[in-house]
Amino acid sequence: MPHTPSDVAIPRQHGRTALVTGASDGMGLRIAARLAAAGAEVIMPVRNRGKGEAAREVIRRQVQSAQVVLRDLDLSSLESVAVLGEELRAEGRPVHLLINNAGVMQPPSRRTTVDGFELQMGTNHLGHAALVGTLMPLLGAGGARVTSQISIAAARGRVDPEDMRQERPYDPMRAYRASKIALGLFGLELERRSRAQGWGITSNLSHPGVAPTSLLAARPEMGRRGDTLSVRAIRALSARGVLVGTVESAGLPALMAATDPAAEPGALYGPSGPWHLGGRPARQPLYRPLRDPEAARRVWAMTEELTGVPIAA
Repeated sequence: MPHTPSDVAIPRQHGRTALVTGASDGMGLRIAARLAAAGAEVIMPVRNRGKGEAAREVIRRQVQSAQVVLRDLDLSSLESVAVLGEELRAEGRPVHLLINNAGVMQPPSRRTTVDGFELQMGTNHLGHAALVGTLMPLLGAGGARVTSQISIAAARGRVDPEDMRQERPYDPMRAYRASKIALGLFGLELERRSRAQGWGITSNLSHPGVAPTSLLAARPEMGRRGDTLSVRAIRALSARGVLVGTVESAGLPALMAATDPAAEPGALYGPSGPWHLGGRPARQPLYRPLRDPEAARRVWAMTEELTGVPIAA
């Protein structure tokens, strides 16, 4: 697949297995397609099988040799995460790349997962953390790189370990920030623990900037029946090449973080344009809320407690 000068080159991935969450549309689909084009076998765990089948066909039309495997996964259900992990562990194939890309953003009112967690925290962070935990044997066997997709929203805000369920007066944006900060802190702590305990896994972070993805579009399953004003404005700016990125460019920082041999463990990658809204991907300073290792340890401990999934090799 050709790439533009502002793109990133993907090293050959033949013989490697990559698992990408949220790959049935938007930037996740682009990430999966690029990895398939580079020769990886791509596992696409999807909540909606029909949507997943359509996405797989898109990739196969672009890449005739694509190896794409669909699996069932609902990140808002810890049981669903456990079932996928059990299936993959039974097959025993090492996982070389894990890109924690899926996410939900700003439901109009507080919604909960089947396990009773606030939807954004439960899906964006806890579901991904449980996935990492259940896949640890395969990640270790593959010497995996784990890239967790956060957000520029994580540049400010905080995680309150005593309110991981977001049960206090509800603010959807505050809850979204907290979910992405929690995922970022978890990803950095995963790197520290792997290095200290010899798990053989590396972990880093990416963010897509701002692009016209489906995050703020109509999502009836979240109670949002129409596109938000924000996503309409983002589409207009993106179409004119002003400030923000495109759906294609939004996935590039994650691809850089996940596949570039020079991408560093424990680092953050995102667009390098004005205010990091768009532009060529590059390493960026860690956001302030992500810099406290003690906060990361607290989030790790609370995550294990809430999910019931111990995270160790």
